[in-house]
Amino acid sequence: MPSISNPKVVFASIPEAMPIPGKDLVYDVSEQIDLDTVEVPSSGLLVKLLSLSLDPYLRGKMHKPNPKNYTSSFHPGETIYNFAVAEVLRSNDKTYPVGSNLYGIFKAQSYQVIAGPPAGATVGDAGQFKILDNTEGLDWTSWTGAAGMPGKTAFYGMRALAKAKKGESIFVSSAYGAVGALVCQIAKSEYGLKVIASAGSEEKVKYLREELGVDVAFNYKTEDTAEQLEKFGGIDIFWDGVGGSTLDAALGALKFGGRAIECGMISNYNNVAAGTNFKNFMKVIGSGLTITGFLVFQYEKEYQEEFYKVFPAKLASGEYKFREHIINGLEGIPQGFVDMLDGKNEGKVVVRVA
Repeated sequence: MPSISNPKVVFASIPEAMPIPGKDLVYDVSEQIDLDTVEVPSSGLLVKLLSLSLDPYLRGKMHKPNPKNYTSSFHPGETIYNFAVAEVLRSNDKTYPVGSNLYGIFKAQSYQVIAGPPAGATVGDAGQFKILDNTEGLDWTSWTGAAGMPGKTAFYGMRALAKAKKGESIFVSSAYGAVGALVCQIAKSEYGLKVIASAGSEEKVKYLREELGVDVAFNYKTEDTAEQLEKFGGIDIFWDGVGGSTLDAALGALKFGGRAIECGMISNYNNVAAGTNFKNFMKVIGSGLTITGFLVFQYEKEYQEEFYKVFPAKLASGEYKFREHIINGLEGIPQGFVDMLDGKNEGKVVVRVA
């Protein structure tokens, strides 16, 4: 077989603020690959990328490398990577036979040679993958979205940290997002919670009310968050994907013994100083609040088996609703990533590669 193009998306430079497509993130078609002759190492694989997730947390990997960060930074000139699904084309590892569809961390490149997994690796670690049988019949994009890391984040976080009791209330910020929308549904269907949710447009608010069935939804761009939470009567749990002033308002609304689950702080991703002037932080002491940040891999071993047993089937049956904003092809990633940070997406941002 003659060599073919092997396109990829490269992190070219560290953004000063919002990443610039074509400057900081670049679609690169310079590489070629011969799928028949490329060398595959012992215990290694040759895979074809099928779908890739784009997530806001990737913005945090585009800062200057800092050993204190929870995740390693992308380095200029490096191909970006994230949770993805890939098909095995050639295999020197009997664990992953040819034709298997694997979920794990892959580069944003059409074809890639993967070395064998390091000792003790789990799903999400480089070189360690889960074989997806996909008996549920979900699209491969869904396995990088609602049935992938975002779904796990919602599922694991509620299981491990919410300490929810039926009849309690939860406020979900960024509730239209991939994680937030699932948290809303889990909170109502599995825990019997009263749900208040915020989003950034009237269309998104309408979806939260009419499709997901939240108790109260509001547009945080036109309504004051603190006032809405006061009208709601306060909250027992806060699921945070925003940070900044939204977190401050939620701290003010949390009842005694309330729990804040810190999943993301998108308001700080392009402005690290955003929301540093908190007015309500003393309530952490006065109201006995708990603020817990978490990363999905912390609970992988504890909840992964249960997640795959029940969650994809609920997505496939329609019991849990989800929307996808599909980018077709790697070439759409640079602009699609920026559009996602601007909130222009209409659902979970996933890339259909092949």
